[in-house]
Formats: sequence, C-alpha cells, structure tokens
Amino acid sequence: MTLPALLTAPAPSPLTAAYERLAEVFPGLRADVLVGDAEAPTGGGWVGAADLAAGGAALEEFLAWDDEQVLRDYGTRARPDVVASFGLHRYAWPACLLVTLPWFTHRRVPRIPVGDVFFHRGLGRLALRVEEFACLPDDPAAGQPGAHVVADEAALRAEVLDAVARHIEPVLDGFRPRMRRGKRALWGMATDEIVEGLWYVAHLLGEEDRAMRELELLLPGTTKPYVGTAGFRELTGPEGQSLPTRDRASCCLFYTVRPEDTCVTCPRTCDADRVRKLAAATS
Repeated sequence: MTLPALLTAPAPSPLTAAYERLAEVFPGLRADVLVGDAEAPTGGGWVGAADLAAGGAALEEFLAWDDEQVLRDYGTRARPDVVASFGLHRYAWPACLLVTLPWFTHRRVPRIPVGDVFFHRGLGRLALRVEEFACLPDDPAAGQPGAHVVADEAALRAEVLDAVARHIEPVLDGFRPRMRRGKRALWGMATDEIVEGLWYVAHLLGEEDRAMRELELLLPGTTKPYVGTAGFRELTGPEGQSLPTRDRASCCLFYTVRPEDTCVTCPRTCDADRVRKLAAATS
C-alpha cells in the first residue's frame, strides 16, 4: 500500500518570536508573518501599505476613519491636513515597529517592501511577508534562506534605517498631497515614529534605558533622510526624581483640535508643563 505524502507546515519565520513578544506586552497590536503560500488578508477593514502609498480611494477611506474619530471624540472637525497627519501616525507608528522591534529583541532586521505589509487598524493587526532579513554573523538564523549577514552592530543599525526608509518613503509620498508639510517635515515625522514606537514598547518590556541608548546610536543626527537625533533628555521632578523625556522632530498637530492639551514630547510643551505631566503620570 502506498502511503500519502505527509504535509509539512512551513517553518516559522525568524521574525515570529519578536512579534509574539510584542503581542504579549502590548495586546492591542499584533503582527503576523505570512509564510509559505499564505495569502495576504483583504477586505473587511484591511488595507495594503501599497494602497496607502498610491494615494487613491483606499487612502481616502483610511483617512475618513480619522475624520470621523476626531468629530466623535472631540466634537469638532479637524483640518484635512491634520486628519492626514493623524492617519499617517496611526500607520507609521506600528509599521516602524515591524523593523525596529526584531532588531531590538533579536538583532534581526526584516526587509518589508511596501507591497508586503497589510494593516487593520480596527483590530490592531498587521500582516507581512518577509523574504529577506539582515542579521549578525553569530545569529543562529544566519544560515536560513533570505538571511543577509552584516559585519557588526553599526552595519546592522544602517540596515534598520535603510529598511524603514525603503518602506516608509512611498507611504510618505502617498500622504504628502494631503498634508501642509514639506519633505523634511515628513521625514521628521518618520524619525519620531521610529523613536517613540520602540521607546514605548521597550518600556513595556522593562528595557526602556537600553532602548534609549540604542536609539541614540541609531539616530545620531547625521543619518539622512531622517531629521534630528533621538532627542532624549532628562528633567528633574519636584521630589528630585529623574523624568526622561524627548524633543520631537515634528508636531502631530493635536493642538489644533485641543489647544490646551499638547503632547508631553511636543516642541510646543515647555519644561514646566512636561515636569507636571510626567510627575503626575509616575506618582
């Protein structure tokens, strides 16, 4: 009797462990790697990053969600450019984590072309296909298909910046006609998304200090097209406590909706207000 060939499941991606760790500490965001013949999700709220980059009907529908959310939550309409800024942030923040988090946790840097990432913000889910990734010579995954071995940590940091830039630049181009911002300002936003996304998740992982050090090395202020440094600095609270903060390279424009409620890292927020807000959050 001839036995049927056993079907074997595709091997897990070298990135899966990092994204599983993300879901553990931040259940509101989940990233799944599409392996083998798995099809990309479509419909039902899913949007491809390439569709956002194209700047057509898919982007209009994506931004309509932000427009409705501002009206519902704050009782006012936001300017179209502000709506676009909110929408870009809500995509770019998690998208940058697809690259920065596996670098931070496993020293693996995926290449994620704009056509290989899909987002469902209502569910807080991302799906991506990873054909190539960079890693260090001593990585156990260095011999796997698609692995690109680089010499050292500095080279791996360069891979992080290049991978993010290759993914996010088409997306910035798609959003740009709807925003009153030039190219430098948009790259300032991208810089902020890299820093603030990893900073936040690293805090949940209990590794905030290490993340701050590594982000300072990643963004020393000379890495075009990115704008500025990681921007971290330390303030002193009313009881002498250390209060880490940073200066954003861009403004999210939330002040146009609620002028009295600026973000704690906003360039418009003075140090006295930062200390008050940060001390209240840690008390």
